[in-house]
Amino acid sequence: MAEGMILATKPKGKAETGSATRRTPGLLHRLANYPALATFPFVVASILLLWEGLVRWQDYPAFILPGPVAVARKTLTLAVNGILWKHAQVTLLEIVLGLLLGVTLALILGYLLGKSPALDRLLSPYVVASQTVPVVAIAPLLVIWFGNGLLSKVLITGIIVFFPTLVSTIVGIRGVDADLHDLMRSLRASRSQLFFKLELPAALPVLFGGLKLSVILAIVGAVVGEFVGADVGLGFLINLGRGVLDTPMIFVAVLALVVIAQTLYAGVSALENYYLRWRR
Repeated sequence: MAEGMILATKPKGKAETGSATRRTPGLLHRLANYPALATFPFVVASILLLWEGLVRWQDYPAFILPGPVAVARKTLTLAVNGILWKHAQVTLLEIVLGLLLGVTLALILGYLLGKSPALDRLLSPYVVASQTVPVVAIAPLLVIWFGNGLLSKVLITGIIVFFPTLVSTIVGIRGVDADLHDLMRSLRASRSQLFFKLELPAALPVLFGGLKLSVILAIVGAVVGEFVGADVGLGFLINLGRGVLDTPMIFVAVLALVVIAQTLYAGVSALENYYLRWRR
């Protein structure tokens, strides 16, 4: 009877051990899929230690190179009195609206150029020529014409994100398999069915690549516009800090831009993983 009890309890122990074994590789597997996330605390800690060590070793004044503690204090001060949120939300609004404008126009024109080689040959020289002019050079003109408010920053951001999205759209549409096109037509697929069932899913991988680049460039466009002429925004905050030699303020604004960039990039990556989950 005792032997029977021992035999009856052994499978339970094995099952518990196996369950624990399965749980551990699951966590390790998730960390292995996101090495940047796993190493992030160590990288940040190393940067902060090296930064603080350099400041102490060279004895830099705060207006040359502030230490992490001084930057943290400045961040807390600007966050508590609302200045950081006021400027960050304006810059974020410029980025989002500029992205919507530039990406929408690029998707429409990119699709037309991708479907029509004749239209591509007609318009491509002008589109490429427009991109040879640096945005920094035309930003002052846009500020003069449209003022130093929201509209000029949205236009600058839209211009700078337009070309990467346009190119990725053209490449994505032209990369659709011609045999699949013929198959869909033989099945009497309508134009909308061709687009939503074949062309868009096939072009999405390339489109998301262009969108990731556009998200980063949108931040550059918004800040360039604020540098040229603005009275609010993180770019304005950087200019203000430079003018009064408030270097910790500059660091705070730059770090806020990094956070915005990482958040938007992560959002696009999440959308990519969701809509392209069929590839995994």
